[in-house]
Amino acid sequence: MFDNLSSRLTEAARQLSGKGRLTDKNIADTLRQVRLALLEADVALPVVKTFIERIRDRSIGEEVGKSLTPGQALIKIIHAELVTLLGEEHAPIDLKSQAPVVVLLAGLQGAGKTTTAAKLAKQLIDKHGKRVMLVSTDVYRPAAILQLETLAAEVEALHCASSTEDQPTEIVVRALDEARRSHADVLIIDTAGRLHVDDDMMRELVAIHGKSSASETLFVIDSMAGQDAVNAAVAFDASLPLTGIVLTKADGDARGGVALSVREVTGKPIRFLGVGEKVDALEAFHPERMASRILGMGDVLSLVEDIEDKVSQDKAEKLAKKIKKGRGFDLTDLRDQLEQMMNMGGVGAMLDKLPIPGKVNAAAMKQGVDDQQLKRQVAIINSMTPGERRFPKTINGSRRKRIAAGSGLMVQDVNRLLKQFTPMEKMMRKMARGGMKKMLRGMPGGGMLPGMR
Repeated sequence: MFDNLSSRLTEAARQLSGKGRLTDKNIADTLRQVRLALLEADVALPVVKTFIERIRDRSIGEEVGKSLTPGQALIKIIHAELVTLLGEEHAPIDLKSQAPVVVLLAGLQGAGKTTTAAKLAKQLIDKHGKRVMLVSTDVYRPAAILQLETLAAEVEALHCASSTEDQPTEIVVRALDEARRSHADVLIIDTAGRLHVDDDMMRELVAIHGKSSASETLFVIDSMAGQDAVNAAVAFDASLPLTGIVLTKADGDARGGVALSVREVTGKPIRFLGVGEKVDALEAFHPERMASRILGMGDVLSLVEDIEDKVSQDKAEKLAKKIKKGRGFDLTDLRDQLEQMMNMGGVGAMLDKLPIPGKVNAAAMKQGVDDQQLKRQVAIINSMTPGERRFPKTINGSRRKRIAAGSGLMVQDVNRLLKQFTPMEKMMRKMARGGMKKMLRGMPGGGMLPGMR
C-alpha cells in the first residue's frame, strides 16, 4: 500500500548525506520532497502541513550522533511523527461490556463491510474464544443478506436471519434477543451502505445505533478511495459516535493517504487492516509497526505473529524429523511449504514485512514477485500420484504430459518446477547429513552475519 511513499521518503532522507547537522537550510529541499511524496500519496493537505511543521520543529538544530547519518536522523524523526499521526499505540476493540457486546459496522457501499464483519467474527472466535453472532440490516440488497449468511457458516459464527421485508430497527431488536438466548458473547451488525453520504442513510444509522446500544461503532473505509473516503469518515463521525476505523483493501495498489489522514481528521483510532479477500485476512493495526513498514524498516513482529497463526507447527516438526532421519524432502513437502506461504498472503505480503535495504527498490522487487506462480506449482504437484511426489525421478515424458493436462498448464511449467525442486532436494539432503555447518563455514566470515558473535 505504501510502496511509492516509502521509496520517496527514504530517497528524500538520503539527500542529506555528508551533513553534520540538520539545519533549516539543508533540510528545506528534503522537506519539500517529503511534502510532495505525502500529497502524491493522497494525504489530506491540512494533515501534510501539520506533519511537515512538526518534522521541521524537531529537526532544526538536531545534532547527528556518531552512530547516525543525517538521513538516518531525519528518518528517525519522521518515524516518530508517523507513529504520532497514526495513533501512538494499538487500540483493540473493547470486549469487556456485558454480553452480548454489540459491534456496529458503518460505511459507504463497496467499502467491504460484509466481508469485514465475517473477518472480525473469525478473529474473535479463533483468537479470543468468543461466541459470535452476525446479522445484516441491509434490507435494500438481498445479496448482502445472503452473503453474510454464507460467510457466517464459513467462519462458524451464529447468524440471525433477516429479509428485505423487515425494518432495520426491528432486525436489531430481534438479533439482540436471539443473541441473548443463544448466549452469544458478541453481536456484529452489518449495515446498509450508499454510494454517497445522504440524510436518509444517516437517519437510519442513528436509529439502528440507538436500538443496538453498540459498544463499538466502527467505520469501514476503502483504502483505495482517496480523499472521498476521508470526507465520508468526517461526515459519519459527525452523526455517529464512532469508536474506531477499519481500513479495507490495504493489500491493493492504494497510495496510503487514507491511513495517514483518517486518524488525524477524525481523532478515532484505526483498529484493523483488511489485507486480502480470505476470511482470515484481517490484521490488528499497530501504529509503530505501520510507521516502520512505511519507511522500509519492515514489520518483523507482525510477520512472526503471522507465522505463529498460519504455519502448521505439526507439519514443520514432522518435516524437521523426516529430514533429520534422512528420509528426504519430496514434492509433498514442497507443496505443504507453498500452501503455508499462500496462507500468509504470498511472497508479496511477506516482503511488505521484511526490512528492505536502503539501496534496494522495494517496489521493483515486488513487481518481480508472482504469487499466482505458487498456485500453479501447487496445482502441478496435486496432479501427480503419491508415488510421483515421493520419487520425482520417475516422472518421464508421458507422465509430464499427463500432469500438465491435469493441472491445466503446459509441459514447460512441469519441467520448470522439477528443475527448481532438484537443488532444493539436494540442499535438504546436505542438511540431513550435518552439511549445514560445512555450508556456513564456506561462506565469507565463516557464515556469520555482520554484528553476530
